Amino acid sequence: MALHGIPSEGTVIQRGGCNDAERNERPRMKGTSPSPEKSSSKPVFPICWDGPLPEPSVRTAEDLRGVLADPMCTCTGPVYSMYRDVARSVNDRNWLAEQQLRFDITVMPPREICGEFIKTKGHYHPNNPAGTGYPEIYEVLAGEAHYLIQDTNCSNVVMIKACAGEIVVVPPGYGHVTINPARTTILQMANIVSSGFSSNYQRYEAQRGAAYFERVKEGFVQNPAYAKPPPLICVKAQGFAGPGKMITAPLYDLIEKRAPVLEFLNYPERYASLFRDLPAAGAAHTEG
Repeated sequence: MALHGIPSEGTVIQRGGCNDAERNERPRMKGTSPSPEKSSSKPVFPICWDGPLPEPSVRTAEDLRGVLADPMCTCTGPVYSMYRDVARSVNDRNWLAEQQLRFDITVMPPREICGEFIKTKGHYHPNNPAGTGYPEIYEVLAGEAHYLIQDTNCSNVVMIKACAGEIVVVPPGYGHVTINPARTTILQMANIVSSGFSSNYQRYEAQRGAAYFERVKEGFVQNPAYAKPPPLICVKAQGFAGPGKMITAPLYDLIEKRAPVLEFLNYPERYASLFRDLPAAGAAHTEG
């Protein structure tokens, strides 16, 4: 069922997408490029980052075949790069390790894969020792992102549009896929997440992706592997500052300031009120 961006039967909160200025805005970090000596098999793009970068983990089209709308897709080659466990200084790295946190940067060039916009593979987070799912926080550094999130029983599926400089929090208990919906613009995003767990990709693999695919021509299309997914709800990233209005872009400032508020990434059960104000919760409320 083609939805052309939004489902006709779904409840939709539309606040517009990114304009050109927002889509191409760069953060308050200098752009640097990976060494040109790197293997030509790896994508090389200017990175919105002014510190050292590790070798990227490169996801290929072959890695995504099990979660694409077209099960017969034969596209090949690198599609996006993940720079994991990034730190600007040794002191920052030590502090992150002490807090059991990790700062990553992901670079997603514009690309169509068998009729779909380029996307991440998708994963869920497990529960922490207190029984609450680990959340994650993202900042769009450049470009535009569609964060497609869904809860574990797929009773709530939300697409959050975010532009450069905006923050998106993936709440506890939600899986997530990130899509670059632009035809010509590279998406760059940073995230901070607990380092105390491994992500679960198996759920998305078992159902051949998320509940919806974002196709280039048709817009959002339901994944037939889901018996009866709920209507897709599309929202714009809201201003989000977290408890005490302390979570703001750029995210890395929170690391340099040793912000105590980042403990919510390991202890989300202490911040239940925070997650009630997120777009996913608001969308669920609108659905009734």
